[in-house]
Amino acid sequence: MKTYSFRVGDEKYLVEAEVVAVGRDLTVTIGGGDSFHVGAVAVASPRPSLKGDGTISASASVICVMGHKDDEPARTAALTMAAKFERTVAVSVGLHIDNPTAEDFTVIQDNYSKILKLLCEQDF
Repeated sequence: MKTYSFRVGDEKYLVEAEVVAVGRDLTVTIGGGDSFHVGAVAVASPRPSLKGDGTISASASVICVMGHKDDEPARTAALTMAAKFERTVAVSVGLHIDNPTAEDFTVIQDNYSKILKLLCEQDF
C-alpha cells in the first residue's frame, strides 16, 4: 500500500485528505474544520457512461451517520475519482466547524472543492 497526504487551507478551514492505494483501488479520507470525524462513507465503481459515448462514469453507494450532512461530499468525491481513475474508490468525509457562519460554510466548502480538484490532478 502507498499513502499520499494533501492539505488545503489552515486553522478551522483546514481540509486534509489521505489517499491509500490498495492494490488497484483507492481509499480516501477527507476531514476538515474544528473536528475531523466520519460523517459519511461512499463507495463508487467505474462503468461505461449511460450516454453510450465511450466515456467512463461511476455508480455509488452511500452511508451517512445520522445527523451529519457529509453524504453529498462523500458521494461527489467517490463518483468523481472512480470515473477519473477508473478504479473502485471508497471515500470517508467528515467536515465540521463549531457554530458556523455562512462565511464558514462557504470557505470550508471551497477548500473541500479545492482538495478534490487536487486529488483528481494526481497520478495514483
